[in-house]
Amino acid sequence: MTTQEIGDDLAGVPEPQRHTREALRATILGIIPAPEQCISRGMPAFRIEGKVIAGFVSLTKHVAYLPHTGSVLRALSTELAGYAQTKGSLHLPVNTPSTKQRVERLSAVCLDQLGLSA
Repeated sequence: MTTQEIGDDLAGVPEPQRHTREALRATILGIIPAPEQCISRGMPAFRIEGKVIAGFVSLTKHVAYLPHTGSVLRALSTELAGYAQTKGSLHLPVNTPSTKQRVERLSAVCLDQLGLSA
């Protein structure tokens, strides 16, 4: 899937989820130099050196951020204590995009766990 196709997919999402997803996408693109945008597990995602590092999907009450390692959220459990989450996804409120610092931290831990550098 091309970057344009991912942008088109995001454009079809209703507000306020669209704004939250667009902000998350822009933040990741600003943090990670030249990630490949792709579809993984049926959702927009980012890949570096063939490894998916994060994906996201809109749901009714939140936008789910999915680091594609099983232990990023566990490693940051204290920092993420105020967020709803499952074992593999962080639930961001649809009306409050995550901060750049939080996404930087999530990305850094994921990259470290995968043995990649940004």
